[in-house]
Amino acid sequence: MKVAEVMTVPPVCVPPDATLAEVARLMAECAVGSVLVVEGGELRGIVTDRDLAVRGVGSGLSVGARVESVMSSQVVSVGAAHDLQQAYLTFRRTGVRRLPVLDAGRVVGVVTVDDLFLDVFRRLADLLGPVAWSVLHEPPGPPPETGA
Repeated sequence: MKVAEVMTVPPVCVPPDATLAEVARLMAECAVGSVLVVEGGELRGIVTDRDLAVRGVGSGLSVGARVESVMSSQVVSVGAAHDLQQAYLTFRRTGVRRLPVLDAGRVVGVVTVDDLFLDVFRRLADLLGPVAWSVLHEPPGPPPETGA
């Protein structure tokens, strides 16, 4: 399975000159904990809700400050065509929770630890469905009616 099959698209992106207030509002509207900072289609950084709180407000920056002042510019990413195993290894090796997904250097999505959990749960359900059916000796469905 490829990273592109589990990534979230489209990624939520802002330009480097977006304000902290704009980024916070966008995070709330899109229900995400991070946004990618992109300029000319190229990844420049990533900013998380924690960055806004700690590096931004916690450091005394105004809500009008530019996002580039709090973003992480050293971003770990993964390729859209990479095998999903590469994403697992990258998460384990780096300890990050979100990976921008690139295709030919362009941002095309984001894969998160939560996306990988969903993949694991889907695979587990696929595995357990037939096992449960064979243990119960009946196909899944509503319970049989009682004659009470």
